[in-house]
Amino acid sequence: MIFQRALKRELYTTAAGVFLTLSTITITMMLIRILGQAAKGKIASDDVLALIGFTSLNYMPIILILTAFIAVLLVVTRSYRDSEMVVWFSSGLSLTRWIRPVLEFGAPIIVIVAILGFSVTPWAYRQSAEFRERFEKREDLARLSPGKFQESAMGDRIFYIESIDDNGEDVKNVFIHTIRDNRFSTVLAQSGRIYNDSKGDRFLLLRNGLRYDEALDKSESGFMRFQKYTSFMAEKDDFVYELDETSTRSLTMKELLERPTSKKRGELVWRIGLPFMCLLLMLLAIPLGFVNPRAGRSFNLILAVLLYLAYSNMTSFFQNFVSHDRINFAMAWWPLHLIIAIIVFCLFAWRLGINSPHHPYAWFASMRQKRIKKLEDKEGDGK
Repeated sequence: MIFQRALKRELYTTAAGVFLTLSTITITMMLIRILGQAAKGKIASDDVLALIGFTSLNYMPIILILTAFIAVLLVVTRSYRDSEMVVWFSSGLSLTRWIRPVLEFGAPIIVIVAILGFSVTPWAYRQSAEFRERFEKREDLARLSPGKFQESAMGDRIFYIESIDDNGEDVKNVFIHTIRDNRFSTVLAQSGRIYNDSKGDRFLLLRNGLRYDEALDKSESGFMRFQKYTSFMAEKDDFVYELDETSTRSLTMKELLERPTSKKRGELVWRIGLPFMCLLLMLLAIPLGFVNPRAGRSFNLILAVLLYLAYSNMTSFFQNFVSHDRINFAMAWWPLHLIIAIIVFCLFAWRLGINSPHHPYAWFASMRQKRIKKLEDKEGDGK
């Protein structure tokens, strides 16, 4: 049908614009946050682009769900506003005829959301966590950015270096402040070099500097100058990276199903709910898109936003309840989606019966027309 082809073409065009807008906003916010973390020394500057990519994949299912929902809502609203729906209904076609083209438009999105939620997003989350954890487990000087103060991984040292060469070994103008065993020491050196001994342990050899020591209660203090000073940095075993696999967001579907725990079941509730959210929100947008061309359209848009927020938050609540053993998984993953499906059915029934003489909307409209006719008759009699 020509109308359905034109409708799907408009849906794809609108979805492309919505997706581009949402992606731009999301990536911009992530870029600001990740660059801030890099500036504070919490992540490596070389990992910024990779972390932005992985984080984008984490948010991609929600972006696609919002894209499908908003695209259908905007297209239906525009059809009402431009009186195209009047022609549609005058031709004897029902609002339910919109379901097929909307489903044909949304089927690929639902499949992509399912693939992302079940496999791609856990992989991206795991890669992101791996990048961050590797940086956290790097030796202290390797984490430093020249020109910035940086706290050590153990929290007992503060480092500062003015510059570091390309090979990452020779440093200049070093400052180290250490608090340990109820004493603090401050070391200043003009230059230094990072090296490994025969056992593989990491050391920092400082040259031409001074050291000041003092007890925290100021009972004793000391000061010395040195030409060479060696500072221990890390043992060889500290360079081995081990991922923290306790987060269920990084687990594959196979790992979630094997030896299930309450947190794993909670993660399953969220992942299973993503394709259902995408499908039901697209269908929900069809009756929600109704707008009176002579009136504003703010109410329906506000209602649509509130319904989406309620749907998303309730899904998170059910996930949290299952994760804390407050509700059984078998009674948690489906009731919310069934309620939304009932709401969709009721809204369709409301919109389909609106032209019926027994429909409340039609009754109010008839009463309004009778009142207007009486006023017009009184005006005619007065003349």
